Amino acid sequence: MQIDILTLFPEIIDGALNSSILKRAHEKEQFDYNLINFRDFAKNKHKKVDDYPYGGGAGMVLTAQPIFDAIEYVKNETNSTPRVILMCPQGERYTQKKAEELAKEEHLIIICGHYEGYDERIREALVTDEISIGDYVLTSGEIGALVVVDSVVRLLPNVLGNVDSAKEDSFSTGLLEHPHYTRPAEYNGMKVPEVLLQGNHAEIELWRMKQSLKRTYERRPDLLKEAQLNDKQRQILQELKNK
Repeated sequence: MQIDILTLFPEIIDGALNSSILKRAHEKEQFDYNLINFRDFAKNKHKKVDDYPYGGGAGMVLTAQPIFDAIEYVKNETNSTPRVILMCPQGERYTQKKAEELAKEEHLIIICGHYEGYDERIREALVTDEISIGDYVLTSGEIGALVVVDSVVRLLPNVLGNVDSAKEDSFSTGLLEHPHYTRPAEYNGMKVPEVLLQGNHAEIELWRMKQSLKRTYERRPDLLKEAQLNDKQRQILQELKNK
């Protein structure tokens, strides 16, 4: 996968991409990335990328020309038709399902906003996806872009050491993940559930299923409206509701 990130602050992103799993994935050539400062494409004397909004109002708006030219440059360099993602509080709420969808692509371009917003022509002519990571406003889009990159790259083949890790994550199944425990079996009087110590894999899987449903029902019941539950899960959920 190729990921190109259009940003005014590449240093914010570079540190994260050179750490931990993302760094290893890049070194193993499981994905590649470019950080493109779209200020470099500004044609005015002072390399300005923002201007006052027509009609007045607070704040500054990113101008169209530098971003249009940066996108054209990337497409010409890669000879591809990428998904172009605009990080924007007006975009669709980002979910694990969206991450899984994007992980199937070969090339992503992510535009990181700043200031009050974008010239609307950027949205109309260039963008295939608008994404918001939550109902709050950040100073710039770089943090949101990192969320997207991290969530997508970890889904790529062989990025995670255990191939089942991503499948069992919260939201990947439509439910919250079950509790985890590790050694020691008892700490400060708190014991690991006995079922996890007995080595009966069928019983462990059943326990995990019940705990996942219980945690989702208690903490995020909204997820259950769209979760694809099998007969056994529906039975367990009904028992939880009856209690």
